[in-house]
Amino acid sequence: MELALFDFDHTVTLGDTYSRFLRRVATPEQRSRAWWTVGPWLAAYRLRLISAERLRARVTRLVFTGRHADDITSLAAGYARDALPGMMRPEMLEQIRWHQSQGHTVAIVSASVDLYLRPWCEPLGLQLICNQLETRDGRLTGRYAGGDCGRRKVQHVRRRFDLSRYTRIHAYGDSREDRPMLALAHERWYRGRLLAP
Repeated sequence: MELALFDFDHTVTLGDTYSRFLRRVATPEQRSRAWWTVGPWLAAYRLRLISAERLRARVTRLVFTGRHADDITSLAAGYARDALPGMMRPEMLEQIRWHQSQGHTVAIVSASVDLYLRPWCEPLGLQLICNQLETRDGRLTGRYAGGDCGRRKVQHVRRRFDLSRYTRIHAYGDSREDRPMLALAHERWYRGRLLAP
């Protein structure tokens, strides 16, 4: 029995799906304030002064706090249906299908959110480990339920799968956050290249 773990953004996709989703669901007022509220944080991230996790937490709080969960869920389903297919790397979809044809368990392990990843993963028969937005009384809090899984991908993988049951583990990633997950694998792919054992 074998397991294949795929990061999503920049690995399966051509770019960052979460930032595009945020732009799609942000209100006009949020978009008009974005330069002042997000710009400095984005600059700090690009200079490696803050982590991807801190930037995600900031923009998630800004865009989602107090929003109706049903409204965002509906927008996310449309995003999964209309936008995600055009953002896929064909060679990675082929790799996912190959693992499935071999009978391997295949999972997407992502710091992006379940609201659009789940409707994309389910028709393909993929398991999913990702961030989930917290909801209270039908409204989003702007926080992740259970915290950001980005740098805790390994903990989530170990919680979901008994790794001792798999004779071989494959992992695909592209960022520093993915490296601990890659370390779990026998076969590690980083930015499209097979790493030496």
